Amino acid sequence: MTATERTLVLVRHGQSYDNQQDLFSGLRNSDLTSQGVAEAIQAGHQLGKLGFCFDVAFTSELTRAQRTLSLMLAELGQSTLTVRRAGALNERDYGELAGLNKEEARARWGVQQVRLWRKSYDAVPPGGESLAMTAERLVPYYRREIAPQVQEGRRTLVVAHGNSLRSLVMHLDGLSAEDVAEVHLATSQILVYRFDEAGAVLDKQSILTDVRQN
Repeated sequence: MTATERTLVLVRHGQSYDNQQDLFSGLRNSDLTSQGVAEAIQAGHQLGKLGFCFDVAFTSELTRAQRTLSLMLAELGQSTLTVRRAGALNERDYGELAGLNKEEARARWGVQQVRLWRKSYDAVPPGGESLAMTAERLVPYYRREIAPQVQEGRRTLVVAHGNSLRSLVMHLDGLSAEDVAEVHLATSQILVYRFDEAGAVLDKQSILTDVRQN
């Protein structure tokens, strides 16, 4: 088995209606906008151009991630691929912030407090989850269900959310709490990881999907 066969591809879902309106989404089940649909298709197209073909895929229990994955697989000609859905991959729970416009939240709680809730590792929004709490459910699931697939040589695709993927990137890249505050994944951004036989990351590639509508 070669190192290139131990491949994990992470993709954030395409633009949702909550993204479009700059709302805290969290566990809200916001669907994709027309731009989000185009982004998902383009992400699949870009992976196809690079020669990617997958053996297994994982996604969350939320519509925006599931629909992104479905559109990507259709573009890759892999609509019948086995897909595993798990709440462990859901976006972080934003609690009382969910459904609020970010500017409204800043006006209510202050710019610095809202930034801490959004970007820091430990800060817990009212009634919600910190990034650390998200990692507590996601990383064990990754180790138990996803990593073994990768190490057995199954080309693995994960489509999830900005913060759930941030917590996984933190784990894979060995980032500190300070470092992860600066990590941002754009909608439909692609991250490609390749691993050695011991499970260590050999290299990482980031691919942005640029879909613009008039």
